[in-house]
Amino acid sequence: MDSGQLVGIIVGVVVVLAIVAVAIYFSRKRKTAADRNRAAEMREKAEADQLAARDHEAKAARAEADAKAAEVEAERLRMQARGTQQEAQNVRTGAEEQLRRADEVDPDVVTTERSDAETRDAQPQEELRRDRGDRERPAASGDTAAIREDAAAERRDTEDPHGEQPRNL
Repeated sequence: MDSGQLVGIIVGVVVVLAIVAVAIYFSRKRKTAADRNRAAEMREKAEADQLAARDHEAKAARAEADAKAAEVEAERLRMQARGTQQEAQNVRTGAEEQLRRADEVDPDVVTTERSDAETRDAQPQEELRRDRGDRERPAASGDTAAIREDAAAERRDTEDPHGEQPRNL
């Protein structure tokens, strides 16, 4: 082997090594660039996930606020219902008082405040006590047609005592 061949082999090996080194360099450079791109994508995904997490937290906070507002509204409605119930009770009490006063004024209704003398003056078979649910009185005599007329007139009076105008309580 002469020195020319030896130099050719050495130059060939050096060229091959240089080509391998350049190939390895570019391969690593491509891998590094690919890793950078993958890392950038991972960061973008992490940022998107953080935004989604903040969005979910905001929705949860809104839902919590809505629930508290609903609780406040429910309590307000409960208080309003209690007030309305109290008003209804007051109106009912007023109506009962008005009916009691009407019974006191009505000579056909026996009240505990009236003396027993008034009820003794009535005929023994006729009952003067009037039940608001049953306005008919039993007959004292045999004239049932007159009693039916009186009962019908009394029903008309109790069903609509003021004509077409509503009764204010």
